[in-house]
Amino acid sequence: MTTEAPAWFPDDISSALDDKLGIEITDWDPRRVVGRMPVDGNTQPFGLLHGGATCSLVEAVGSYAAALGAGPDARVVGIELNASYHLAATSGYVTAVCTPLGSELPLAAFAIEVFDDGGRLTASARLTCMVRPASGA
Repeated sequence: MTTEAPAWFPDDISSALDDKLGIEITDWDPRRVVGRMPVDGNTQPFGLLHGGATCSLVEAVGSYAAALGAGPDARVVGIELNASYHLAATSGYVTAVCTPLGSELPLAAFAIEVFDDGGRLTASARLTCMVRPASGA
């Protein structure tokens, strides 16, 4: 891990779904959140990485990026996610790299690219989150 999660993040930040899919965040830099997930156990019946699993990884890194940008006194919720698939992943890990596109509160948008172990782009996505005060979440 290059950048650690900030001290104000909960110690166990992962969700039950993240745990089931094997999602782990490897870099908490607010300008570039990176996470990864194993292909094994997350495939559809034909042995390819399931698109829903890919979208879960995308939403995880994007939501964490939004939370980092919003700070400890805010809550974020994803309101739009779109994804395009470019290449099927069949083994190893996929890595999602999330970068901010812009923020005009209460909205924050992110571009997420997903790569296989060979560095090939398997999917690209955009996530829009709404940022709310913690008391109004």
